[in-house]
Amino acid sequence: MPTTPTFPLIRQQIAGVAVADIVAAVGTPAYVYDAAKIVERILDLAAFDVVRFAQKACSNLAIIDLCRRHDVLVDTVSAWEIRRALAAGYPAHGQPPPVVYTADIFDRESLELVLEHQLHVNCGSPDMIDQLGQQLSAGEISLRINPGFGHGHSQKTNTGGEQSKHGIWHEQLSDCVQRAAKHGLTVSGLHMHIGSGTDLQHLSGVCDAMEQAARHVGPQLNSISAGGGLPVPYKEGEAYVDLDAYFQLWDATRNRLADRWGHALTLEIEPGRYLTAEAGYLISEVRAIKQMGSNLFYLVDAGFNDLARPILYGAYHPMSLAPADGSQDRPTQDVVVGGPLCESGDIFTQEEGGFVSSRTLPEAQVGDYLVIGGAGAYGSVMASNYNSKPLAPEVLISEGTTHIIRRRQTFAELIAAEQIPPE
Repeated sequence: MPTTPTFPLIRQQIAGVAVADIVAAVGTPAYVYDAAKIVERILDLAAFDVVRFAQKACSNLAIIDLCRRHDVLVDTVSAWEIRRALAAGYPAHGQPPPVVYTADIFDRESLELVLEHQLHVNCGSPDMIDQLGQQLSAGEISLRINPGFGHGHSQKTNTGGEQSKHGIWHEQLSDCVQRAAKHGLTVSGLHMHIGSGTDLQHLSGVCDAMEQAARHVGPQLNSISAGGGLPVPYKEGEAYVDLDAYFQLWDATRNRLADRWGHALTLEIEPGRYLTAEAGYLISEVRAIKQMGSNLFYLVDAGFNDLARPILYGAYHPMSLAPADGSQDRPTQDVVVGGPLCESGDIFTQEEGGFVSSRTLPEAQVGDYLVIGGAGAYGSVMASNYNSKPLAPEVLISEGTTHIIRRRQTFAELIAAEQIPPE
């Protein structure tokens, strides 16, 4: 099991490279990823037959390519994620399928790409079965099942239960298997994902639900997926799931089904956040320090246009200071950390519901760098151009070498698709 991390209040380096050197190369704000940490997390899951990266967590081509080079397959949820997977070097065909499309709908382009490249589909709605079946005379599909319960670190990340739009409702499974058969489609895989940040108790419940669901499909089933949802620590004292115990639960489920039907089943897991969250950092510069009544604010040049998780979910991210003068020791104080946007909600230290909270951090000076950790998943991929802010650059550090894997967006690129109509 991974070692529980610590979160230093002062951080002068990321993956062995000085924060100041990274800033000198790309400026702030900037995303930085530690390649070795991603590889470490991949190896944590080696007991599973297939590790399939949910690229929605961090879809830069260099990150997808890194996963591919370490034998990780890929999940896509949109037409352009399909294009990203292919651009990163994944073949369209293979066994197990290198690229899977998982969604609750087909938009028109995604259906066209699935058909063009003959991709395996993980259907999240009965309509998807019909829409695919109308175009194919035969083939294999998987079904994403909503088992009737869910869990998540926020209600907004709970992907199971009757309030969730995700997956095929478990009571409709038999009908969907028959629906697929009418189109000549074989249900060869089942997938469940109940939400992010789940614990071993909730994850073990998915195993039981999977075993029940599999009985509705029968011996044509040859693959089951544990989905994602593995938590990562964002605070001191938070722990990882016991991966050995988790695998043993799923392996026992898989083996019982194999014994029932007399053939082996492939066991997949579909991590996103688990592979990349801890590897990522958002570097920002402290640009103003303000006393507002009882609250002291550090205002940095990154905002929720760069990292939206705090404003969306009240998500907690560890923070460190990288003093520009190289200091390794500064007294601490309680502060609120905010960004530059014209929104009161542009606060990185807030709780769900928008309640502003404070964080104990070292005393800062204008020009110091604030490093936000745990930013490698659902960080840059959720960024926007709000307030006409450019998309931040991304940097990958591998074996001490800094690679710019996305440069900062230019103003010309920002307005390239816009046109002023003639008078």
